[in-house]
Amino acid sequence: MPLSQVQIIQSLAEALAWFEKELAWGVSPGELTHLTGRIGELYAAMTTRGQMALATNQHGYDVASADNERISVKTVTSSSHVDFNAATFDLVDRVIVLRINIDDGEAAIEELLDCPAEEARQQMRESGRKYVFSISARRSARQIENLRIVAAASYASHTIRQYENGTILVDTDGRRAPSAKPILRTVAAEIGVDLLNGSGNPKNTRQLGADLIRLLQERQAAGS
Repeated sequence: MPLSQVQIIQSLAEALAWFEKELAWGVSPGELTHLTGRIGELYAAMTTRGQMALATNQHGYDVASADNERISVKTVTSSSHVDFNAATFDLVDRVIVLRINIDDGEAAIEELLDCPAEEARQQMRESGRKYVFSISARRSARQIENLRIVAAASYASHTIRQYENGTILVDTDGRRAPSAKPILRTVAAEIGVDLLNGSGNPKNTRQLGADLIRLLQERQAAGS
């Protein structure tokens, strides 16, 4: 039965939450290939207003878009390449390659390639019966300092800042902490902020940081 767009979006959110939960349990991303692939298919179905193929790897494609495109979707975490079956590649209209980036236990989807199949084929090399697309290293990000700080609060020697893209960073004694989450957890335990969200899952860095800033600001306002 086809899924509605709401169901696809909800399923993607649930799959990402489960992926992060597995990471929190110490499971290696490389052991989550089935879940990784499902996340990619749901993401592609969401962005193209389409549906997942009825059968796994049906005729070489994974998603049928609202524009009637047959889309082959590949999703990786740390792999340096993905390959496509040359025998069925002529049945594919569009290629989407995604990478799930993991930062401090949180997952984010990055689009590496999204183009017509023939254009994608020109970026691949042939190896036996496969077409291989090489994945370059993650592109360098712009400096976070170029973004506006939308909220901030201090506790003891820590200053917690939230930037307009949602990123949470912590400075301790004026120096940037290499990882915000351990400090956020410590502060949360000391001031009584729950580490779990309403669904019973661990809050990610952005959720926990935003909750801490909110409570610390409320306490500061009440004491002023």
